Amino acid sequence: MSQITVVIVGMGFGKEFIPIYQSHPNIKAVGICTRSKETRDELTAKFNLDPNLVFEHFEDVPKRDDVDAIHVVTPVPEHAKMTLASLNAGKHTACTIPMAMTVEDCTAIVEAKRRSGKVYMMMETALYTREFLYGLKLAESGELGRIQFVRGSHIQDMSMEGWGEYWKGYPPMLNGTHAISPLLKINNTIAETVVCHGSGRLGEDLASRYGSPFAVETATFTLRNSDVIAEATRSLFDVVRQYRESYDVYGTKMSFEWEQLQDESHIVFDGGENAKRIDVPDTDELLIEPIKHFTKREKIDDPNHVSFLQGAGHGGSHPHLVQEFMAAIVEGRDSAVDAALAANYTCAGICAHESAMKGGIRVAIPNFE
Repeated sequence: MSQITVVIVGMGFGKEFIPIYQSHPNIKAVGICTRSKETRDELTAKFNLDPNLVFEHFEDVPKRDDVDAIHVVTPVPEHAKMTLASLNAGKHTACTIPMAMTVEDCTAIVEAKRRSGKVYMMMETALYTREFLYGLKLAESGELGRIQFVRGSHIQDMSMEGWGEYWKGYPPMLNGTHAISPLLKINNTIAETVVCHGSGRLGEDLASRYGSPFAVETATFTLRNSDVIAEATRSLFDVVRQYRESYDVYGTKMSFEWEQLQDESHIVFDGGENAKRIDVPDTDELLIEPIKHFTKREKIDDPNHVSFLQGAGHGGSHPHLVQEFMAAIVEGRDSAVDAALAANYTCAGICAHESAMKGGIRVAIPNFE
């Protein structure tokens, strides 16, 4: 399959993907799905979309024989339902993070992907930011030496206006993939077990929403075939800090630490007391010509969307996600974040929250391979 029709479901930051797909040489047509008539009309005109590929109701999308792929960018509670409907209808499926909210739903998606024979990809932006791709190159080239420790964090104030009601009181690690997946990917492995502790307390209203009292959850993971321990911290409410979605990696030859403040520059340690601040290079050279310019912050269509007010535009990751999803379909292979791997990344966080709620017991993370 070289020419693909894709429908993007959810027009929050999902609309940022419309021009990227339209610029990709393997795309035949791009459609959208959103409940808002105003948004449908606006985007149809702006991007010259085929009205026959503009949907109000998601349920109509998987039924269409002329739709090859569905990209889900909707609120978290809808991910599993929509992903399963797409795969079960025989559509290639991409979905923003997390894969699902329960181990059972992750398992169902892995099984549906295997039955369908279609491509699944969890569109994890953290794995395609310029900052992470820089560190990954250091690891794969051997410049870091032997990795000794990794740490990730995702601290965010989701009381900011613009976030959906369902986020209020959302347990921190229940959606932990931004903080966890870079730690696993840079070690080229998966998480096997987790111990997690909750810290602090949310207000009564927030705590009652999901029955989860913790303001912060911090987890340590054992990794398959590795003596490295990975540590991840997540917070969403009642903690004062600028947005931070980071990873640090410490090696025998070199270490990398994420900047403390946005645009302050990261730090590389390369021996003894040597330290220097660096601005990591852009990653446009890794992309095909028609979409490489979409790594730039100025290409963000709606910089005032809450996803970009916090997070600096997802680190130029969007065109990388599209390129990998399309390449996997065209080449007839699994994506780089296939269902089994996505399930491990997602369930690492789900199991971490379970551990925190049970007083920090060690929890085994299911192996989906």
